[in-house]
Amino acid sequence: QVQLVESGGGLVQAGGSLRLSCAASGRTFSGYAKGWFRQALGKGREFVATISWSGGRSRTIYADSVKGRFTIAGDNTKNTVYLRMNNLKPEDTAVYYCAAKDSYGAIVLEDEYDYWGQGTQVTVSS
Repeated sequence: QVQLVESGGGLVQAGGSLRLSCAASGRTFSGYAKGWFRQALGKGREFVATISWSGGRSRTIYADSVKGRFTIAGDNTKNTVYLRMNNLKPEDTAVYYCAAKDSYGAIVLEDEYDYWGQGTQVTVSS
């Protein structure tokens, strides 16, 4: 079993930045695909970014809406994955969730992930 705990959310003005963290416990996290999703009030959960490792190389995929503004990165020594969010917009307001799956492939589909955190609120004011 893997337990995921997100942190780093908060209130920020448009144009500002935040860094979300997702710490894993219960099992070595290094071989897992990790992803970030978000859910705005009244909407479904949507893919934000994913990172995976294979052959010593990482692979990242981003949703078009965050490409160029968000960066996903992992620190396997700390069993943690991060989401750096720059140039935040009011439409980025949502609860952000991290997810993980014991897989070396990048995963963008919500249903394929096995483990989820409890979420952290990000609010961007205009």
